[in-house]
Amino acid sequence: MLAVSLTIPLLGAMLLLDSPIDPQPLSFKEPPLLLGVLQPNTKLQQAERLFENQLIGPESIANIGDVMFTGTADGRIVKLENGEIETIAQFGSGPCKTRDDEPACGRPLGIRVGPNGTLFVADAYKGLFEVNPWKREVKLLISSETPIEGRKMSFVNDLTITQDGRKIYFTDSSSKWQRRDYLLLVMEGTDDGRLLEYDTETKEVKVLLDQLRFPNGVQLSPAEDFVLVAEMTMARIRRFYLSGLMKGGADLFVENLPGFPDNIRPSSSGGYWVSMATIRFNPGFSMLDFLSERPYIKRMIFKLFSQETVMKFVPRYSLVLELSDSGAFRRSLHDPDGQVASYISEVHEHDGHLYLGSFRAPFLCRLSLQSV
Repeated sequence: MLAVSLTIPLLGAMLLLDSPIDPQPLSFKEPPLLLGVLQPNTKLQQAERLFENQLIGPESIANIGDVMFTGTADGRIVKLENGEIETIAQFGSGPCKTRDDEPACGRPLGIRVGPNGTLFVADAYKGLFEVNPWKREVKLLISSETPIEGRKMSFVNDLTITQDGRKIYFTDSSSKWQRRDYLLLVMEGTDDGRLLEYDTETKEVKVLLDQLRFPNGVQLSPAEDFVLVAEMTMARIRRFYLSGLMKGGADLFVENLPGFPDNIRPSSSGGYWVSMATIRFNPGFSMLDFLSERPYIKRMIFKLFSQETVMKFVPRYSLVLELSDSGAFRRSLHDPDGQVASYISEVHEHDGHLYLGSFRAPFLCRLSLQSV
């Protein structure tokens, strides 16, 4: 009797409540087997945590010499030097304590060093900035409020810059969803993300690729003849050609990844590091693969549960994948339960170490390449 009395209101709620998402079915190949190069290991657990409980969500990392820079969840750009944290810039204002504060506070994501020793930063809510870390001067390059081909930028994410500093390639993950609703963007499978080009001299912005499902990390090739963009929702990396016979065209650099890719950064071997905070278990059960063809279940989940509640059911498995210059799997580093390195967003290689960024962990991780 008790079960019936609980079930009827629950069914009524599921019918009457609106779902915040309107997902369409997506189709994936069977995930690659976690064998060979992808064989699970615990190499990421050898990392050491830095600045634990002193910063939150160091999403992306850049260095000038041995001085490191990152953006944090409370909207700051900070300098990390000699064990000290120093704020050098903040693009927004406010208390910056909850997800609802993010639009006013700002959320720095991708960060790069330009040819003149300044930092270029993508803020999810505010746009693209150039920061002089020594003079603490901040220059807005393009505001998120500026429509690009008639559409606003709601989720500016990552960026990569040419060696001469002329062109910036960056992602706007969605015109509909903001960063604070990234899980809704993933679950809905919205295809309104874009890869864009900003010319620092002419101030012009061009759309290079459209209809992407959560475009995330971007990385220029060493020769700057193409740019890679992680299409997170689709577990793949696309390539847009900037020169040569294929100029203006695009293809798949690597598809059917073992997880959902975040940022892409160069490796010293001439390839690329790709970070993944959620993987597609095979053998095993991949929740996102299972839900991809069942949009009705996705709707039901978000009728009943908040994003934070749903996140608790996502396995905390951290994976770092090194790709060759042609996209082949070279090696993988794992933390199977996120014990040490959790919610990883980026792998930044510097001076024989990998620095592991995170979109929500209260620390930065450092891993010696000699140990793996």
